[in-house]
Amino acid sequence: MFYLTIDILGTIAFAISGVLVAMDKRLDLFGVFIIAFVTAVGGGTLRDLLIGYTPVLWMRQPIYLVTIAGSVVFAIIFRSKLKYLTKSLFFFDAVGIGLYTLVGIEKGIATGLIPIMCLALGTITACFGGVIRDILCNDIPVIFRRKEIYATACILGGGSYFLWRFFLKEEYAYLAGILLVISIRLLAVRFNITLPSVYKVKD
Repeated sequence: MFYLTIDILGTIAFAISGVLVAMDKRLDLFGVFIIAFVTAVGGGTLRDLLIGYTPVLWMRQPIYLVTIAGSVVFAIIFRSKLKYLTKSLFFFDAVGIGLYTLVGIEKGIATGLIPIMCLALGTITACFGGVIRDILCNDIPVIFRRKEIYATACILGGGSYFLWRFFLKEEYAYLAGILLVISIRLLAVRFNITLPSVYKVKD
C-alpha cells in the first residue's frame, strides 16, 4: 500500500505537469489528456517493457487511468489558481521525478537487479515521460538541455537510497531518497547550479 500510494502521487504530479505544458501550448481537451497521459505513464511503460512486465502496469490496474483523468479535470478547473505556469510546472515536475525515481528503483529491486541497474531503471522511470511530453510539444526535453541538473538529481537521490537503507527503516530510506531528488532539483534551479560544460568558452 505504501509503494502504491507513492506511485499514485507520482502519477498525479506528472499528469498535472503534462496538463500545464499542454495548456501553455493551447492544445484542445483531447490533446491535454494525451500529454498528461504520456507524461504520467511514459517512463513507467518503458520501465515495464525493459523488465518484461507485460501487460504494463497501467493496463493491469485501471486506477492509473482514473487518476490521470481526475488530475486533468482538477488542473483544468483550477487553472486560474495555477497562473504561474512556469513555477507550477517546475514544482510538479520536480516532485514527479523524485517519486518516480524511487518507484523505478523499487521495481528493479523486486525484479532482482543489481543496484546500478535499479538506479538506471529509476532514472528512466522518472525522466522519459517528460522526454515524450516535451517531444510531442515540440520542445527540447529538459533532460537533454545543456547544464540542467535533472537526471543527475535522480541518480544522486536514488543512489542515496541504497545508503539510507543501512541506517533507516526501508520506508524512511525510501522517503529520504525521494526528498533528496526533489531537493537537489529545486536547489539546483534556485541557485543556478549547473553541470560543467563540455563546450569551449569563446573569447
